[in-house]
Amino acid sequence: MNSLGIDKEPKDTRVVVAMSGGVDSSVVACMLKEEGYDVIGVTLQLYDHGIALEKKGACCAGQDIYDARTVADRYGFPHYILDYESRFKQDVMEDFADSYMRGETPIPCVKCNQKVKFKDMLAMAKDLGADVMATGHYVQRKEGPNGPELHKAFDDTKDQTYFLFTTTEAQLDFLRFPLGGLPKTETRKIAERMGLSVADKPDSQDICFVPDGSYARVVERLRPGALDKGDIVHMDGTVLGQHDGIINYTVGQRRGIGVGGTADPIYVIRLDAVKKQVIVGPKEALSRDVVMVNELNWLAEPMTDGGREVTLKLRSASKPTKATVYPEGQGLGMGGARVVLHEPLFGISPGQAAVFYDGERVLGGGWIVSTEKQASDIHSENVSEDNVNALGIA
Repeated sequence: MNSLGIDKEPKDTRVVVAMSGGVDSSVVACMLKEEGYDVIGVTLQLYDHGIALEKKGACCAGQDIYDARTVADRYGFPHYILDYESRFKQDVMEDFADSYMRGETPIPCVKCNQKVKFKDMLAMAKDLGADVMATGHYVQRKEGPNGPELHKAFDDTKDQTYFLFTTTEAQLDFLRFPLGGLPKTETRKIAERMGLSVADKPDSQDICFVPDGSYARVVERLRPGALDKGDIVHMDGTVLGQHDGIINYTVGQRRGIGVGGTADPIYVIRLDAVKKQVIVGPKEALSRDVVMVNELNWLAEPMTDGGREVTLKLRSASKPTKATVYPEGQGLGMGGARVVLHEPLFGISPGQAAVFYDGERVLGGGWIVSTEKQASDIHSENVSEDNVNALGIA
């Protein structure tokens, strides 16, 4: 059994490495080549070179494609560039724009993994005769009693499991993550030892197709009218002012709302896409303890009717919290779930993901579609400040 868990000699094991042009995937490809594996590097061109060159720290276009090719040439393994611009535009960029138009806060890098990298690219790797596909993600794949499991990375500061919650069991069986057990500092040391030109290259940004950081401009280009004006309305019905497009707001936002003169701080409570209204109110109105998710991807043993207690993350940088997950609709697979928080949180936004953990293991996750407040004796004034800020709302 070789280091990738395949019962073959490394030289007889073909590995397709997804190379973004960054230091992580470059190190993965070269490490495996050094171990004697039959390595093929593949880079996806996901959006226009002209747009990409306006922004440093992007991925999968322009300089990054050149960097990936340079690494492959240095280490002597084949490298292919696949044009996936149309697929990326349809499944990631268009979805990103539509999500904002619905008043949500999307996570395009998760959609990219779900719809492009771990779907089409994985199928292409199999067409190339690969035994496995390797990536530079900081997650760990461990063999469990019922098959491969997804676990957090050794380096908690770089853990990317939140962004890979849509990975299916079949995909996990084919994928490998060689950097999951290393700290990022060690990865850069390896790149330096190998003499790779990308050793000091900055990490890529989440929204790679936004060249100047202005996602609103990208959304308006894809969906004319996205910046239409509308009212900023207090929960009591008072119109406090006007906004320049609901896509400029997110649930839980406090700063930059565009109205002043209120006695107490106000927050964005919800976005009404139909009426083009930004609904604002006091902090306590954000308190929620029920989260509804759809497209549930479950990577553990089936849940019982009594649900499953989990540790939950509602944003990539949020503090974990305790919750109980109950399957709804079709239950597992593409069904949904009702997630009951053990303590209420503030600023939970539709469009984000709810990802479930048992210790270091990822149990699954789903897309947040709505939130509720249970009728109970939980009062917002009794909620700790840690929970108020748990989602990093500013």
